Amino acid sequence: MSSKKKVCKSMNVRIAVLIPCYNEEQTVQEVVKSFKNVLPSSDIYVYDNNSTDATAYLAKNAGAFVRREYRQGKGNVVRSMFRDIDADCYIMVDGDNTYPAEAAVKMCKLIIEKKADMVIGDRLSSTYFLENKRRFHSFGNDLVRNSINFLWKPKEPILDVMTGMRAFSPLFVKSFPVLSKGFEIETEMTIHALDNNLLICNVPVNYKDRPQGSHSKLNTYRDGFKVLLTIFNLFRDYKPLKFFGTFSIFLGIASLILFIPVFLEFLSTGLVPRFPTLIVSVMLMLAAFLSIVCGLVLDTNAKNSRKDFEIKMNIIQMLLTKKY
Repeated sequence: MSSKKKVCKSMNVRIAVLIPCYNEEQTVQEVVKSFKNVLPSSDIYVYDNNSTDATAYLAKNAGAFVRREYRQGKGNVVRSMFRDIDADCYIMVDGDNTYPAEAAVKMCKLIIEKKADMVIGDRLSSTYFLENKRRFHSFGNDLVRNSINFLWKPKEPILDVMTGMRAFSPLFVKSFPVLSKGFEIETEMTIHALDNNLLICNVPVNYKDRPQGSHSKLNTYRDGFKVLLTIFNLFRDYKPLKFFGTFSIFLGIASLILFIPVFLEFLSTGLVPRFPTLIVSVMLMLAAFLSIVCGLVLDTNAKNSRKDFEIKMNIIQMLLTKKY
């Protein structure tokens, strides 16, 4: 027996491998078999998201539990998976056979040993830029990763936001409010973990590109825009004081730029010939004050939400302890 299998059996825990799939008949069997080999004691669930090919049939034949999610979109699939499945450790992986099953062993250990609530399968530090043939995907991955690290400033930088391979603790799975419907779900999970001070680890994984004939369901421009919009909206929701405070600073600076020449002219001549400029300046300053007040009020609400979330986490932890 290989050392990896021994490690998995020695864990003596319930491991659930979650595979969201949409038209992955070319690769799903190999994905299921590889995870069965590496994590022989795990339960493997394939969630078929309205596939029009033989994905569900092939997954079942390979030994997976197949369930159907009728609401289209990866976010909808993740919502159902997280609600339906109970386990000590969750591995979520795409069904396109681009991620190595062997990496799941280390990711599981981090979860079981309580060193992480979410483990990110980091493609970008290994083979992604060599294997990936879609150059705008590489640019988009860097843009999203750098945006989140800049806005949230984690102690340990997030190395890969859009990866399709992650591991989760029960605490994360049962406390994560899924709001996204599509591919924005990865961004939402990352920001949720960062904002709520959950433990995050990065584990490098050797990514390989899709086999010939297999096609990505991700639209580079449409889904890329949705991801960036998700970052924008979550930054506004989770950090309202910074969000509205930034707008307030820009509005205040614009107001002063317009006001100072008018004020200097008034000091020297006693006249205000550019009265419309003065009105615009005052309106901008009022908007700046309104923006910072909105930020303060919403920041109080955000802090109260964090307090409620901490209480919710304590309750979930207590229930999970009793359950397992």
